Amino acid sequence: MEALTKDLWVFVETNEDGTAKNVGIELLTPGKEMAAKQGGALVAVVIGHNTDAAVNTAAEHGADKVLVVDGAEFEHYTTDAYVIVLKALIEKYGPTSMLIGATNNGRDLGPRLACRLKTGLTADCTALDIDAESGNVAWTRPAFGGNLMATILCPEHRPQLGTVRPGVFKKSEPVAANAEIIKEDISVSAEQIRTKVLEIIKDMGSEQINLEEAEIIVSGGRGVGGPEGFAPVRELAQVLGATVGASRAAVDSGWIPHAHQVGQTGKTVRPQVYFAIGISGAIQHVAGMEESDLIIAVNKDEDNKDPDAPIFDIADYGIVGDLFEVLPVLTEEIKKARM
Repeated sequence: MEALTKDLWVFVETNEDGTAKNVGIELLTPGKEMAAKQGGALVAVVIGHNTDAAVNTAAEHGADKVLVVDGAEFEHYTTDAYVIVLKALIEKYGPTSMLIGATNNGRDLGPRLACRLKTGLTADCTALDIDAESGNVAWTRPAFGGNLMATILCPEHRPQLGTVRPGVFKKSEPVAANAEIIKEDISVSAEQIRTKVLEIIKDMGSEQINLEEAEIIVSGGRGVGGPEGFAPVRELAQVLGATVGASRAAVDSGWIPHAHQVGQTGKTVRPQVYFAIGISGAIQHVAGMEESDLIIAVNKDEDNKDPDAPIFDIADYGIVGDLFEVLPVLTEEIKKARM
């Protein structure tokens, strides 16, 4: 299809309580600059039930317009309902491009929508820009297991679609809302939705991981030596109220589940404090955490203390030493300071 406007859309995914998920609000930050380069407006698209909170948040974080579809059938995400709504909105308004958060739902939604619209999709992006020569969106994503960064253009079809990892961009500071709110009356019948949510069961028996929204992360790498080596990492994390992360090397070794992985083939994070424990600083890992506000590294190699490990190049504070000696002392001192 042809674009009817030069607008850039951001899909703002909602939680079941009608609030906005972080990634949609994060994407409004690059979206503002990209929309200006395209010569169009930044439009947030909100679908859900009782979405006033999400609409207000999108308006406060830079959206020029907010398109809203609100209904009980959208309380829980379903592929059919959301694709039907977005296809109808895109065919009516004709945006040039659209950003979707690479959440579980976003990764399901993006390809289905691209197929319906007969356009391309660039998945799991970690950088965005507008190509100065062509005016197309320049979508950058890891390729070949994170060993190569590929920049992809979609010159022939519109809209240009892409999913973007949570945590790649930082939310802007909220300002007074001045967005035009456009409510669209679109309903989807039960017959059009081929799946039905019968029950939601939260797994309380396993550790709940939310690396993207964590304020403090304590990550372990190959240097912890094995699954038992994560014990002092977890103890430090518990004292700090932090989330446990890991490098790809630790995950690939089977020492910790993939849900903890930080890096190009894991999660991209930007916490206030990031502890890199026994992590040498491979570029694939650094790409996923280098935007952290404060980075503290503890590292040594197998034979001697290694002050030249790449992680120290980006660390704000570095401790060259044995993590099994350093972490217990650090944990104990933090406990004393908090008494």
